[in-house]
Amino acid sequence: MNLDQDQSLREHLRELLTKGHAHATFEHAIEGLPVEVRGASHPLVPHTPWRLLEHMRIAQWDILQFCIDPGHVSPDFPDGYWPDSDAPPDPDPWDRTVSNFQADLQAMLDLVSNPETDLFARLPHGDGQTVLREAMLVADHNAYHLGQLIVVRRLLGAWDD
Repeated sequence: MNLDQDQSLREHLRELLTKGHAHATFEHAIEGLPVEVRGASHPLVPHTPWRLLEHMRIAQWDILQFCIDPGHVSPDFPDGYWPDSDAPPDPDPWDRTVSNFQADLQAMLDLVSNPETDLFARLPHGDGQTVLREAMLVADHNAYHLGQLIVVRRLLGAWDD
């Protein structure tokens, strides 16, 4: 791969992780969500906005840590990837989760942007995974659950678009 192709691939990954294009961005999906709706449920969907947001944070954090820390131990699956409650106890955990999600996403962006990161090298502590695969997994997982979050918001009457 030549330098132009490498830079182009990294730019495509950054856009896939942040720009939305075919789906809503993280910021758009969470903006303006009233505090009282964050833990609300609807009988047609299995998760509240809080459960989806916290699940996205945990999964993204786990994937990032897997990429950068050979000693990282993932949470138990599936229970370790979901919060214990349907609602945050107050606005602080919601805001912390948003902030932590954004920080971990930025760390993933920094990782794929770094020209010293070999996107195709197998992670030595994995079983075939690469940073490229893991970055695409983050983008795919986030897009899936952002779609769910928007459906929940629509059903709860908390989506204007």
